[in-house]
Amino acid sequence: MATLDNVDYALRLPPKHARGELDQDEEWCEIEFVDGERRRIRFHDYAEIYKVPGLYERLFADQLDCESPRVVADLLGEALRDDGLTPDKLTALDFGAGNGMVGELLAELTIGDIVGVDLLPEARDAAQRDRPGLYDAYYALDMTQLTSEQRRDLMRHDFDVMTVVAALGFGDIPPLAFAEAFNLVGSPGWIAFNIRDRFVEEKSSEEESSGFGGLIERMFREGILEERTRTRYTHRVSVDGEPLEYDAVVAEKHADIPLDWVRDATG
Repeated sequence: MATLDNVDYALRLPPKHARGELDQDEEWCEIEFVDGERRRIRFHDYAEIYKVPGLYERLFADQLDCESPRVVADLLGEALRDDGLTPDKLTALDFGAGNGMVGELLAELTIGDIVGVDLLPEARDAAQRDRPGLYDAYYALDMTQLTSEQRRDLMRHDFDVMTVVAALGFGDIPPLAFAEAFNLVGSPGWIAFNIRDRFVEEKSSEEESSGFGGLIERMFREGILEERTRTRYTHRVSVDGEPLEYDAVVAEKHADIPLDWVRDATG
């Protein structure tokens, strides 16, 4: 039984006979509260996960050994140090910020200002509940449908850095939303992200329906991004105990993404 912020529940993964049949975006868990209520939640149904205090960390960090926030943050920190930059002079956009796990690590890097953006109000509420005061601002909004006021408000932060961790692919962030967020970062700027290995390697296959593999490759090829460092690592294990391999990348931004590229990448 886990006890987190006075919420008591048992956490269970799918039975062993069903685990091997589940793709990454089909995985689920079941939680049972002390009052007998049971709830099945898909791993990618983040709104429901964020509603339960501590469940995100309990499930992904503790149960499934998720290393991505630390791997990407450490890689970013090394790149900034190698370039002689002073982190406390920088402003970071934590895109797909969730409940603040990455933002907390950016604070450890002594990034000066940290702004969170997520589609889900539940993510913003969880960050404010679990890590109050961490973000200088946190916006729950749709980057594909920004109002003029929202765009102006975001642009006033003058972002130098963007992090996108465990959010690319599987339809969680559309390429257009990524491009709009990316274009808020000044040039030169710093982009730190991770992406599933198969989205990088199978960018021409039907399986890579998100379009990110082809888009990111084109950004590197045409000089929008300049790769500074990359590592392949185990993002986490699946419910079946198999390692899920990802690439973590830190790159320097040199120009904005032309939005017609997004249409080309997604067909």
